[in-house]
Amino acid sequence: MNFALEKLETVLGYSFVDRQLSVQALTHKSYSNEQSEDVQHNERLEFLGDAVLELAVSDWVFHRYPDIPEGGLTRIRAEVVSETGLSTLARQLNLGDGMRLGKGELISGGREKDSLLADAFEALLGAIYCDGGFAAACAVVERIFAGPIEKCTRSRYGTDYKTCLQERLQARYGGLPEYHQISISGPDHNRVYTMEVCFDGKLLGSGRGASKKRAEQQAAADALGHPLVREI
Repeated sequence: MNFALEKLETVLGYSFVDRQLSVQALTHKSYSNEQSEDVQHNERLEFLGDAVLELAVSDWVFHRYPDIPEGGLTRIRAEVVSETGLSTLARQLNLGDGMRLGKGELISGGREKDSLLADAFEALLGAIYCDGGFAAACAVVERIFAGPIEKCTRSRYGTDYKTCLQERLQARYGGLPEYHQISISGPDHNRVYTMEVCFDGKLLGSGRGASKKRAEQQAAADALGHPLVREI
């Protein structure tokens, strides 16, 4: 177990001061229930890690992607912290090999269950938070999640939101979006443009920016989450 934890710490880029926390994070309730002595399982750490992960990912995407509107950020976060997303990362970290499971879970293939892997991953982040604080947890999240977040962002939006929106509308409906300037506010040196994008008379999204082009990109990014446009 110690050897597995050392390898895990190397991958995470974090060394535990209290290694018992990392052991607890990988201990399933089924294992704890089978022991004669009191062995703490990972459910409480999972509860904490879930909140830590959501805040850390929110902070990362908020500062990393200033052009993506709130709805887009919410969808990105939901995708990367989903059970599927977390279990995929847990497999890359080989968390299944380090999990302590009861006999029943071992027989039923618990080391490969998405739900158990995702829970263990969240518990591990909760343990890092308890051991090193929020900054340490954020550093691990940045290291582990930066790649999946970037991949999710590119696949969902591309690098040019207007082009992505145009291509999807052309492919599905054979038409082009229309952009309308709604307002201009602020002094000359600090203008704020508000734009809306429509298709076939329906409002798809809106955006604001320091230039008309920036506001159109924001509106297009917002529109990519509309039911008429978003990928299924």
